[in-house]
Amino acid sequence: MADRTYRWLLVTLAVIGLSADQASKYGVFKWLYRGGELSGGIGNESDVVPGWFKLIAQFDHETPVCDCGFSGLQTWSTNGAPVMPRVNHGALFGLGQGQKGNANGFFAVVSLAAAIAIVIWGTRRHTARERGLMAALGLILGGTVGNLYDRIVFGGVRDFLYFYKVEWPVFNVADCCLVVGAALLLIQAVFVSPAPEAPVVSEGEAVVPEEPKV
Repeated sequence: MADRTYRWLLVTLAVIGLSADQASKYGVFKWLYRGGELSGGIGNESDVVPGWFKLIAQFDHETPVCDCGFSGLQTWSTNGAPVMPRVNHGALFGLGQGQKGNANGFFAVVSLAAAIAIVIWGTRRHTARERGLMAALGLILGGTVGNLYDRIVFGGVRDFLYFYKVEWPVFNVADCCLVVGAALLLIQAVFVSPAPEAPVVSEGEAVVPEEPKV
C-alpha cells in the first residue's frame, strides 16, 4: 500500500497564501491610491474597525520607478503613474527597517534560502506524511515567497494592515501566514509525535508481521 502524502497540502496552502498576499497588496494600494488623490501627499487610509483597525496605503514620491521590466508591476496600483509604494525594508514588524537597502538585500537572501530549504524539506518522504507539518510549511512558504516578491520588485515589503489602537507595527497577509505557520510548526514539534516509518517493500516481497511480544 502506497504511503499517504500531504505534499498537495503544502503546495495548496503556499499558492493560496501567496495569491492572497499579492492580491490584497495590489488591491488595497490601488483602492487607497484613489486616482492620485493622496491625503497630505503621502497616502490614504480606511477605518475597518473604528478606533482599532484600519487599512493604510502610503506612497513614496522620492524613490524613482526602476527603468526595468518591473516598472509595470511597480506602478500597477497607481494606474501607471510613476509613484512607488512606501515599503518596509526590514523584516517582520519592521525589524531592521533603518538599514534600508542593506537590510532588504540581506532579508531577500534569507527568504530565498528559507524557501529553498522548505521545498527540499517538504519533498522528503517522512516529512510529507505529517499533515500538520506540511500545513505549517505551506503557510510559511507562501508568506516567504510573498514578501520575497516584494523585496525583488519594490526593494522592500508593502504593509497595509494596522491595529492603531495598540500601535501594532503595520503588517501584511504574508506576515500573517508566517506567524500562523510558525505557530503550527511549534505545536507540531512540541505536542505531535511523528508518524512511524512505513516499511519499505520491494516488488514481489510480502510483509511479514512481527511476532507479538510476551
